[in-house]
Order: sequence, then C-alpha cells, then structure tokens
Amino acid sequence: MRPSILYPLFAPVETLSGIGKRFNVLLSNLCGNKVVDLLWHLPSGLVDRRCLIPLRQAPDGKIWTGKVRVVEHVVPKSRKQPYRIVVEDSTDQLILLFFKVYDGIAKQFPVGAEKIISGKIEYFNNSLQMSHPDYVVDAAYPEQMPLIETVYPLTAGITNKMLNKQIAQALQKVPPLPEWQDNRFLEREKFPAFREALWQAHHPQSFADLEPSAPARRRLAYDELLANQLSLAIVRGRLKKQKGRALGGTGVLKNKLLQMLPFELTAAQKRVIAEIENDLQSDYRMLRLLQGDVGSGKTIVALLTMLKAVESGAQAAIMAPTEILAQQHYESISELCAKIGVKTALLTGAVKGKSRKALLEDLASGNINILIGTHALFTEDVEFKNLAYVIVDEQHRFGVRQRLSLSQKGQLCDVLVMTATPIPRTLVLTQFGDMDYSKIDELPVGRKPVITTVMPLSKIHDVVAALDRKIADGTQAYWVCPLVEESEKIDLSAATERFESLQKVFGDKVGLIHGKMKDKEKDAVMEQFKEGKIKLLVSTTVIEVGVNVPAATIMIVEHAERFGLAQLHQLRGRIKRGNEASSCILMYGYPLSEVSRARLNTMKQTEDGFLIAEEDLKLRGGGEILGTRQSGFSNFMLADLSVHGDLLLTAHKDAALILQQDENLQSARGQNLRTLLYLFEQDDAIKTYKAG
Repeated sequence: MRPSILYPLFAPVETLSGIGKRFNVLLSNLCGNKVVDLLWHLPSGLVDRRCLIPLRQAPDGKIWTGKVRVVEHVVPKSRKQPYRIVVEDSTDQLILLFFKVYDGIAKQFPVGAEKIISGKIEYFNNSLQMSHPDYVVDAAYPEQMPLIETVYPLTAGITNKMLNKQIAQALQKVPPLPEWQDNRFLEREKFPAFREALWQAHHPQSFADLEPSAPARRRLAYDELLANQLSLAIVRGRLKKQKGRALGGTGVLKNKLLQMLPFELTAAQKRVIAEIENDLQSDYRMLRLLQGDVGSGKTIVALLTMLKAVESGAQAAIMAPTEILAQQHYESISELCAKIGVKTALLTGAVKGKSRKALLEDLASGNINILIGTHALFTEDVEFKNLAYVIVDEQHRFGVRQRLSLSQKGQLCDVLVMTATPIPRTLVLTQFGDMDYSKIDELPVGRKPVITTVMPLSKIHDVVAALDRKIADGTQAYWVCPLVEESEKIDLSAATERFESLQKVFGDKVGLIHGKMKDKEKDAVMEQFKEGKIKLLVSTTVIEVGVNVPAATIMIVEHAERFGLAQLHQLRGRIKRGNEASSCILMYGYPLSEVSRARLNTMKQTEDGFLIAEEDLKLRGGGEILGTRQSGFSNFMLADLSVHGDLLLTAHKDAALILQQDENLQSARGQNLRTLLYLFEQDDAIKTYKAG
C-alpha cells in the first residue's frame, strides 16, 4: 500500500478547487489526472513584472508595472472601436484599451480609484497605450501583483493564469516528507530539501532558475533518477535469485559448428559467448541484453549459445520482429544446423493449415530443437516440449514488465534480448538496468569501411549517372526516400515519383517498397532484390533492420537531414553485409539547420555506432533517441539525460550501495526510500519485495 502521507498527492486533480469536468479533461491530457502530475509539470519560462519605474520612462514594447489613478472612461461610438480608460501616475498618462468589453468594467475601474496594473506598453501617436492589462489589483493590496509570473507549457483551453492557480494549490498539498537522500551528498551538491526544491522550481526568480543545472532542478532530477535506478536494481536482484535451470551442455555440437565455420570468431564474440554460457550454466535465470553494432556477428553468437540448450536436451527459440527477418535467420541458421544434425523450423503467420499443425506436433513432441519465428511463437496454441532458452531479436523496446512475462514462457526460461540499435550508456542504465549487459564492440576481420559522402540534392543527376555505371557493372543499391512522418501520402507520392523517374533510366531493374504495400508484396520485391533480379530498391520506409543482401554496396539517402543519427547509422548498416567496399551518399536539401549539419558531419566522420548513439543523445537533447519515437521508453518528467548524465551514474552507484547495505530497505533511510519509490510510482519494485 502507498504510504498514507502521499495520499494527498495521488488524489484526483478535481479535488482542487476550480477544476470542472472540461478543465479536468484538458489538464489530464496536458500533464495527468493526479495532483502529483501538476507538481512534475515544471515551468518553461517566466515573465518579469519588476519594471517599477515612472510611466514617462516606460520602454516601448516591454512589460511595465506601476500604480495609477483612473482619470476617465471613453465609451466607443461604434463596436469597431475599443473601449478606452485613461489612467495616470505622477509623470504621464496611459490609455488602457479593451477590444472585448466585459460586464463590470466600470465597477472595476471607478474614476479616482488607484490600481496597480501590469502589461505591455506601446507608443502610438505620441501617447502610451496598454491593451488588456495582464493584471489589475487594488493599490491597497500590492502583494496580489505577481512581480515574477511563472510560465508553463500549455495546451488549448488552459491559460497560464489558470495553471498557476492550480499548481499553487498542488504545492500546498505537499506534506513534510522524510529525507531519503544522504545528508552529506545533499551538502556537497548544495541541494535543497525536496519540498523546498519543488517550491523553488515552480517559483523561478531568474532565467538561470529554469535551467536543468539549477540546484532545485538537479535535486528533483536526482530523486527521479534514484527512484528509477533503485527500482531496476531491486527487480534485477530478484531476477538473479529466481531459480532457473543449469544448461550444462557437452560442447559437442558447438565444437562441430566452430570447426565448420569459414571464419574465426572475434575476441569480442568469444568474450560475449563466455558471458552468456556462464549465465546458462548457473542455477539462476538469465535475462541479458546483447548489444552489437551492425554486422558484428550477433546471429552466430545466438546460434552457438542455443546449441548449449540443445546439448542439454532442451529446446531454444529465436523471435524476430518481422517475417523477412525471421526468414533470414532461418536461412542462415538452418543450413548450419542441418550439417550438425540439429532440427530447426520456421513459424510465422504465413505458416497455416496442415503445415502448421504438423510443425506444432513436432514442437510439442520435442522433434524440433530450435524454433525461429515472429510473435507467432508466443500464441497460446504453440507448445514446446522443453523450452529452456529464448532469444528476442530487435525487440529492445520491451518494458521491464513485458521482459518478466517473457521469461516465464517455457520451463524456467533463460532470455537473451539482442539489438543492433546503438544505445547510449545512459539509456542502457535507465531502460535495461534490470538486465545483465553484453556488448560486441568489434567487427569481423576483413570488413571494409563504408565511404560516406555528403552532398546537396542539386547534384542528384550526377549521382544517377554514377549509379548507372555501377549497376551496369553488377552492383546493387538502395535508394531511401525522405520520411515525412506527419503524412503517409506525401511519403508515398515522393517515393513513387522517385521510382518513376529512376525507372526511366534503369527500366525494370528498379523495385519499390512502401508502407502501404501488403507484407506479401513487400516480401516478393525483397526476394527479387536478394536474388539480384532487381538492382535498385527504392524505399519509403526504413529498410528492414538486419536485411541481408551482401551484393548491395551502395546506398543513397534522399533528404538525409530529416533522419535521426541512429536511423542513418541503421540504414548505412544495410550495405555492410559483405566484404566489398561500400558507398553511402547522404543527400540534403536547403535550408540546413546547425543540428542537421552536425548530424551529417558525424556520419561522415565515424562508423562507430556507440559513438553515434552518444552524439545522437546530445543533438536530440534527450527527447527522441534511437531514430524513432520513444513509445516504449520511459520519458523522465524531471530528469534530462542529455544534461543529467552525471546524476544518473551517481544514482546507479548509490542504488547498488543502498541494496548492498540494506537489501530489504528496512533501515530508517530504507523506509524513506520506499516512500521515494511510491512517490515516483515505482510500485513494482515494492511488490517484488512483497512477492518474496
């Protein structure tokens, strides 16, 4: 149960005064439907109303605040004219303009009354004007005038004034909470207490207070990061204690396969295989992330470790995100397995009727050693005789909860999640902290670098002419069209137009893949490309991750400035499948922003996916990593990974130390940290304890 001290913060927002049904819906869409959601909605700016100088000195176009006396009301002769109120201080007169006249305006501004007003001053025909003052308060109550107004991110239907009122109420609900941070750490960092930090963050006194580096904001960011790291460390600790099954294996099948391979494994592959095998051999379940750059040889690592399960008399499965990838895995794995007497099968949505029935019977009886497929592997009717090891390829967007449920498939399954997507270290810690981590940071010997060229779209005719010569020599190429995420129609027409213009040069050697095509149509085009019947493949979408066509050594990316760094890196990886030299041409349109220019320069300078991932994080400011919208990644409310990376590393170490000293969070600080976990809705970690 959530501690009772936090109940006021998790009350619905409608418990605050002034929130009706409509405003509740708008507020829920903006930041959430609980009081605590308002607290996490930090300001993005401020309006400084401290320009307290005589009217005569008021600067044009700036906000002025001062005490005035109401002189007269000038009622307009027609509706087209504004309602005017003349006011003055001891130095000059000011005309207040109201284009929308409201009931009670005469009562609010009685002639002779003194008011404190604030708004934007403008000079017109040698007179001072102010349209619709932002604030008007009685001169007897100057404290009611907000000299610094906090500005929040808004949505249609919610004004800044309304939101300020609600957040002020929410701040009043914050109880005195026990300190969960180490006091020496707080002193060293000059961090305020939690309640004080919240108040300061919502009442910035200068623009410096809005920066992520401001002490109050850093304190709140650290609280959120510590809750994240502590939660993941608890789940990971619990997983490490979950009884698994030791897959000893004899090494016979593995050695047979190694002798057959036409290449030597890299030192990185050998190291990673040893890490995975240690997990498989232990009595506890494995949950490990394997990250390897494009073309680093993850598939052979997957197969060699799956053989350990087969040698132990168990079954293994590998799940890919698409049918094309599953088919590709099957082609490369089944051929090798057949030579060493290991039975493999492919299960996708396309396998139906009698074929599917026979496959499922073989699987249930244990005749199939390794099953390769898509999500179809985990439908209810798919039953393994003795599944012990599951590999999930390119599904790194699984949440912690999904990974836990996945590991429950089969009998005490070990799980390996593989990805070729470069992930920055900060994201590895925050998204995969519940998993052990292996990294293949070395490419196979003989793999030649890709020569990357950046050029303007105005040179497209030169590119087509050079491509014509290369294709005549037997080379294959990809042509990736621009992504306009907001409009599939624009995407489609752009790609279709490019396809038609290239067809005039290359005839039937050009193929087209776009998002509106059915999977079967896409597969048919891909198959023709793999077989070499199509020499140039035009695509609207990011070409399937992992698609393997070694003869394709050229890639042209049109409007490359519209792609993220990680996306461009993934695309370029499609032409690193063979041992031939490859070329990638990134074509850009004008105008080119500084971020886009930096992105293209990075692509030109390096092929290191891990370096690219870190650069991507810097350039994107933490908003959108990995080249896609972050549907599965937890978006931090208070922390910004592009600037709070140092705090994340501290939180990672702190979480490990806390659990080392107080595994069940029973100490005084441990109890306070439980409150922190509940505050940031990391309840799953607490439930893990209670589940035993």
